[in-house]
Amino acid sequence: MRTLVVDHPLVAHKLTVLRDETTDSPTFRNLTDELVTLLAYEATRDVRVDAHDIVTPVAPTTGVKLASPRPLVVPILRAGLGMLDGMMRLLPTAEVGFLGMVRNEETLQAATYAERLPDDLSGRQCYVLDPMLATGGTLAAAIRFLTDRGADDITAVCLLAAPEGCARLEEQLTGLEVPVTVVVAAMDERLNEKGYIVPGLGDAGDRLYGIVG
Repeated sequence: MRTLVVDHPLVAHKLTVLRDETTDSPTFRNLTDELVTLLAYEATRDVRVDAHDIVTPVAPTTGVKLASPRPLVVPILRAGLGMLDGMMRLLPTAEVGFLGMVRNEETLQAATYAERLPDDLSGRQCYVLDPMLATGGTLAAAIRFLTDRGADDITAVCLLAAPEGCARLEEQLTGLEVPVTVVVAAMDERLNEKGYIVPGLGDAGDRLYGIVG
């Protein structure tokens, strides 16, 4: 597993505002959208392309276009939805699947409650969107879910990660013969006793959409 922390002043600036507890939900959503577009630029550095011949107004040349099958973007519900528009801004021709997963706050284990994905993902590059890589259980379960269907390259885009979550993710993916890359805006200090990232930014879903239930 490869972890890439995106070191860029605009990323740091937007993340600082996201962390601020006084930032309201509309501003939080807008900044998340902008931040994910910046992260997506790095996350798609190895997106697969094919050579493509074109004719410019001056002369013929060869460029590239996205290879087939098209990449699949998979937000983890519900908080991952807040990252979808920012990702699709750079990959407008990608397909989108959805994976609903919930973390048991007592056991910290992830369970799947909904999915809308192709049955066969053979040969597909997948981009998983999950704001917080905290304990790592949810992301590990999502990656296993996709690779069990044949996905052969996974990139996870996260706003924040904790060292414990990255370590657990790598441990739970032991033996997986599929390249996995994690792209994050920052690697924070630690997890607290409730499994939240410190200093973090709170519950990303609640801050994006408000508290539900």
